[in-house]
Amino acid sequence: MIKIQDIQKSYNSTLVLDIKELTIEKGISFGLVGNNGAGKTTLFRLLLDLIRANNGQISINGEDVAKTEAWKQITGSFLDQGFLIDFLSPEEYFSFVGKVRGLSKEDIELYLNELEEFFNGEILGRKKLIRNLSMGNQQKIGIAAAMMGNPEIVVLDEPFNSLDPTTQIRLVKLIRKMQQTQRITFLISSHDLNHITEVCERIVVLHEGRVAQDIVTSADTLDNLKAYFAV
Repeated sequence: MIKIQDIQKSYNSTLVLDIKELTIEKGISFGLVGNNGAGKTTLFRLLLDLIRANNGQISINGEDVAKTEAWKQITGSFLDQGFLIDFLSPEEYFSFVGKVRGLSKEDIELYLNELEEFFNGEILGRKKLIRNLSMGNQQKIGIAAAMMGNPEIVVLDEPFNSLDPTTQIRLVKLIRKMQQTQRITFLISSHDLNHITEVCERIVVLHEGRVAQDIVTSADTLDNLKAYFAV
């Protein structure tokens, strides 16, 4: 479904990403880990055509993301708070995103009702603008919007950031449920090794912009990752 070939990205003559080949199969939950500066967010921004590569190509369903638009209709994403329209209320923002995704008012309400536990009474009906909510609650809104409308692909950059422990656990359950019932292809980056091994079937470790490890998740993966980063 997603194919990365000979991708290189440089800033000020410094090579920050160099991936020869990487294929992500449809319907899997794919994790990306690495220290700061490893190239995780750069890769996601290239995938979403927010920045352009110096060389190479990323394709979704065989179409170059830098040259086509069709992939946008099947892809949801949340990388940071810049994806939000913070002068809207959560209800207004979800209504806007839902309409873009072709959802009816009833569909939007049904979807939001399904997220009642995840929202924990802190998002809807508070009569606040998004910019006046906590970072954790803004994070919830961005994640919920990314998964709205049954996308085939969801890209989440550090989704566990700013969430309290209870909400992190609820997010793990939510990702697992949506991946299993809807076969969404999740691409998730995280510094949280515990949670990413819980939700991802396959994990790639980036080091200085290159693939250092490509792992099928098993009972030993968390310990192996901890040992890798402890060096």
